[in-house]
Amino acid sequence: MPLITRPEGLSPDQIAPSRRSLGVATAGGLMFAAYAPAALSQAASPVTTDSTGLIAHTVSFPAPDGFELPAYVARPEGEGPFPVVIVVSEIFGVHEYIRDICRRLAKAGYAAVAPAFFVRKADPAPLSDMSAIMAIVGAAGYDQVMGDVGAALEWIGLQSWARADKVGITGFCWGGKVVWQACARFAVLDAGVAWYGRLAPAATATDEQKTVGRPWPVDLAADLQAPVLGLYGGQDGGIPVASVETMRAALTAAGQSDSEIVVYPDAPHGFHADYRASYREADAKDGWRRLLAFFNTRLK
Repeated sequence: MPLITRPEGLSPDQIAPSRRSLGVATAGGLMFAAYAPAALSQAASPVTTDSTGLIAHTVSFPAPDGFELPAYVARPEGEGPFPVVIVVSEIFGVHEYIRDICRRLAKAGYAAVAPAFFVRKADPAPLSDMSAIMAIVGAAGYDQVMGDVGAALEWIGLQSWARADKVGITGFCWGGKVVWQACARFAVLDAGVAWYGRLAPAATATDEQKTVGRPWPVDLAADLQAPVLGLYGGQDGGIPVASVETMRAALTAAGQSDSEIVVYPDAPHGFHADYRASYREADAKDGWRRLLAFFNTRLK
């Protein structure tokens, strides 16, 4: 049984359930239609991106275990082909924040695909109970997640609107770690942007926690097959700057000169999540600017 641990960097005020709702679950639908209540701030004014000029919908495709994996897709109208970005969610799954990220990327000329990695067990998006959320997340192990990324890549390769030779990946928190792992696993990926994904075990991690979290990004530096831009907060309570420096050293030792980590000194964990109390607008906007520049150079 995997050991379930608290999501890195989340403080009690960030995970407390909120009475505020910015949407409702779709009746009989596949994905929760609102912002994750487990982290939604009462004072949040999330960035909202409309679908004008876009094609945005939910699809599904077979994973290696036979599961029909749902995914949210947003792309520009037209035949394309468009460069593609796989979007990997936080622990809350494909809720409105992640869908909006896809639409933002589509507005920038990309086809964005956000697989729902957790729904084999349950959808964490509508839940407020963090222990239940982490049980769902803990069920999505490395082999399953990499299999799902591989399935997404295969499906992308079959789409006439997709440039299967120009594919990137970005992810947030839990998904940030997946970015590093995927860029070490799949040669077809051309670039990755990791937002505050854990890089190494916590200093207090038990042997079981260290084992469950493998492979850790610090151990994958030499295996990266695509450059990665890491975006981290200097005040992240779960990802200390020391682990960021360890990762930088590992990248340098491995000769990964195209990869880079940027640290925003005053930013906490989740600084890009505009629906949460952790949001820092200036750092989030600068990180997004860097993401677009990184992908534009390597995918367009």
